[in-house]
Amino acid sequence: MLRGVNVSGRNRIPMAALRDLYERHGHTDVITYVQSGNVVSQSTSRSTLAVEHAIGEAIADDLGLDVAVLVRTPAQLDRVLHGNRFLPSGDPKLLHVTFLATSPTRGRVAALDEQEHAPDEFHVAGREVYVSCPGGYGRTKINNAWFEQKLGVVATTRNWTTVGRLAELARAR
Repeated sequence: MLRGVNVSGRNRIPMAALRDLYERHGHTDVITYVQSGNVVSQSTSRSTLAVEHAIGEAIADDLGLDVAVLVRTPAQLDRVLHGNRFLPSGDPKLLHVTFLATSPTRGRVAALDEQEHAPDEFHVAGREVYVSCPGGYGRTKINNAWFEQKLGVVATTRNWTTVGRLAELARAR
């Protein structure tokens, strides 16, 4: 997942160019999902950090953009799907996941009040933050920028439908 691609006219990357970039850098079975930097592919690398670094460098070198790349394996995406405590009582259309580049420190997580912006809620679980926004994500204060500031890590947020579709595509590879 690429952070901040094709949002508000910034960091524009055509998906065909992104697929081509991945393929030129050794990835196979490359597919993109919607226009916001979601890529599912196979790599011979067994290190997600190595993939993040290599693709991030390739985007900088080939496209001239400084974009954070966050990688999750199919198993990690499946754990995300099964770890959302808001799913049983929440409307999936109002659920999001904020993916974190690294695990935040315990101190930063402990300093957060999960109910501070009620009715919007969140729960930090490792490198993911589950977000429930009954009033809609466009109106919440607990957005991607808020989590980056409060947790001190790079993040990118996807809606629940996109997370499910990415997991499905990853399993099919």
